[in-house]
Amino acid sequence: MIELWFAFAAVMVAVYVVLDGFDFGAGALHLTVAKSDTERRQVLAAIGPFWDGNEVWLLAAGGVLFLAFPKVLAAGLSGFYLAIFLLLWVLILRGVSIELRSHVADPMWRSFWDAGFAVASTLAPVLLGAALGNVLRGVPVGAEGWFALPLFASVRPSGALGVLDWYTVLIGLVALAALLHHGALFLAWKTDGPVHARSRAWASRLFPATAVLWIAATAATAEVAPRTFEGVAGKPLVWAASLLLVAGLGTSFGARRLGRDRTAFLGSAAFLLGTLAAIAASVYPTWLASTIDPAYSLTAPNSAASPASLRAGLYWWPFGLLLALAYLALLLHLHRGKAKAAAEGEGY
Repeated sequence: MIELWFAFAAVMVAVYVVLDGFDFGAGALHLTVAKSDTERRQVLAAIGPFWDGNEVWLLAAGGVLFLAFPKVLAAGLSGFYLAIFLLLWVLILRGVSIELRSHVADPMWRSFWDAGFAVASTLAPVLLGAALGNVLRGVPVGAEGWFALPLFASVRPSGALGVLDWYTVLIGLVALAALLHHGALFLAWKTDGPVHARSRAWASRLFPATAVLWIAATAATAEVAPRTFEGVAGKPLVWAASLLLVAGLGTSFGARRLGRDRTAFLGSAAFLLGTLAAIAASVYPTWLASTIDPAYSLTAPNSAASPASLRAGLYWWPFGLLLALAYLALLLHLHRGKAKAAAEGEGY
């Protein structure tokens, strides 16, 4: 039962990264792939039906942690307090920028909100990647199950720890490159004309950056958090997920070269899913590793809710998942084809 809920939480996080990741990438790139107001409205039309629904998966991940692993959620919210508020402000800025940019037909007004949208969409992957880096590196969880981290304490991922050091920033840059690539492939699939051509060009540039940074981050993880790779030989899920991520990365490259934009985007999605699945399978059963004493680490067994609560959750979780997937499928069906910029006064 505990293993099942650990997997549920990992699935929620992975789906969130894949879905909200493409609109993060599209938002961060939209000032470069779209040169005119009409082209920027085309980018917004491509992600407009999806972006707010995609963020629901982050809430779903938090809901699973609240139900199944409340100690982990409580410790994480308090320990990463400042970083979480920074992420919330970034997400708020993205939403406000999308909604307000077309309320006034003034170039300066729209340029201001477009810049805010691009900055927020760039910072969000970095913050989320840094959070993943902290989970892999470890945090100073004490005997009481709590910890506190400043935003920055030292450039080294040892000794006095902060949310940001060279390792967590590296993971943040990997996340940024991967989601920029993901967003470029999404825009190549969902747009036409100049935006389509520029998006394909950016995807071509971002692919090697993503691959190189991913290799560098894997090597850095082996150095900073060698426990991640301990016992991997006996974990078939790690190998299966690793095959998925390699196949996904190769598919995104080959399909893009062949002009099969949707397949390339799905390959990028497989790469992200495989990467996160491999990480989850590698670190299980640890949620938050303690850098003070491994005995203080928050793991799935020592932080799980009661068996009765976990069993009760199984009654609603499959229904909620199917409802969310049905909603996503409906959106994809209703908004199939290439996105067109909305007329002035209509839409974004």
